[in-house]
Amino acid sequence: MSAATVDQLPDSPTLRRKDWSIIGLIGAAHACSHFFQLVFPTLYLSLAHDYGYDFVKLGLLASVFFLVSCLGQASSGFIVDRIGPAPVLRFGLGCFVVSGVLIGASNGYAMLMLAAVIGGIGNSVFHPVDYSIINHRVSPRRLGHAFSTHGLTGNLGWALTPVFMAALIHLWNWRVATFGAAALIAFVLFLTWLGRDLLAGKNVQKPAADAEGTNATEPSLASQSVAQTLATLMVRPALWGAFLFFAFTSMALSAVQNYTIPMLGDVYSIDKVMAGTTLSAYMIAAAAGMAAGGFLAGATPNSERVVAISLVLAGALLVVLASGVVPPVVAMALVGLAGFCSGVSSPSRDMLIRRVTPKGATGTVYGLVYSGMDVGSSLAPVGFGLMLDGGFSQGPWFGAATGFVVAAGLAVWVARCAMSATVHPQAARA
Repeated sequence: MSAATVDQLPDSPTLRRKDWSIIGLIGAAHACSHFFQLVFPTLYLSLAHDYGYDFVKLGLLASVFFLVSCLGQASSGFIVDRIGPAPVLRFGLGCFVVSGVLIGASNGYAMLMLAAVIGGIGNSVFHPVDYSIINHRVSPRRLGHAFSTHGLTGNLGWALTPVFMAALIHLWNWRVATFGAAALIAFVLFLTWLGRDLLAGKNVQKPAADAEGTNATEPSLASQSVAQTLATLMVRPALWGAFLFFAFTSMALSAVQNYTIPMLGDVYSIDKVMAGTTLSAYMIAAAAGMAAGGFLAGATPNSERVVAISLVLAGALLVVLASGVVPPVVAMALVGLAGFCSGVSSPSRDMLIRRVTPKGATGTVYGLVYSGMDVGSSLAPVGFGLMLDGGFSQGPWFGAATGFVVAAGLAVWVARCAMSATVHPQAARA
């Protein structure tokens, strides 16, 4: 049965409610992942005050968190494909709860480091889990909206952390704030347990071919050993292209997130408050772009075109911004427009990855390719920081533009590899 045939199945209020319940649960869990990523950074000043740690020690906590997440993300997909995503999701949320409690009860650096490791383990499971559930449990006609909501809730999680933590620190102290963060995630964990039947299994309305974008006659990799699965995936150029795509886009995002505030000051003499507001506008505009991109992802099968055009536009806007020739007000607007364009690409990007995912390897593939995000996020701050220290004040914007353009080319290449695999399936599996 083709994907088109599946889309022609009658829709119903019951199916719509079920789809949006699944999308909502996954969105809440994904928001927890992004929320917890910023817990340590929001505590830096408090930890420095109470324990006397310098920023090297404090930064190392976040670095360990993301290093463990990177290693775990690349491997957790294998577990998802073999035991199912629902229990792995609850495990990840449980790790966040334990990590938050450890931070709040900490008596020194060793406990904080242990909390960073456990938090990183928890963070590693979300992309393999989320995309496995979305691809298997959400009806094809709402996949675009599912992917856009997934990205949108992640951004909302980032936005919530500073407000939530700062409010509790102001009202009580940083320990209460971390216990509050643990309690908030525990509530979401409880919701996923209540909705465990929604998140388990596969959508019976979708054949195997449509569930993962592959041919139904292709043998499922879930029945193979981890070594066999890895050997099969490593010879697929499309997956390496997807990995590099995420590495370059995360490098671009890291450049914007980390250095837009000082660059707006150096290049356009915009004060820190307005520059910070502009960066927030970038994230809000990116979220709006994700919502808009959900409609495009569901309206066209050419996902790579949407990704390429939107990322090239984002890169072009950053080049104009880096040129320093526009008025400060226009510069602030360009930052927001660049965020919107980059956000539009996200749902179509996820649809594209879905097309190159072999049968029985949804969690594995998303885990592997999304680990490119952690790689890019860990490399970019140092490299672009060296540019600024060397006096190249617009360097990170030019670097971000380059990252977006390279990623656009990689998206087109991944799509061509997917088309080649469809035409010559035996060669793709060789």
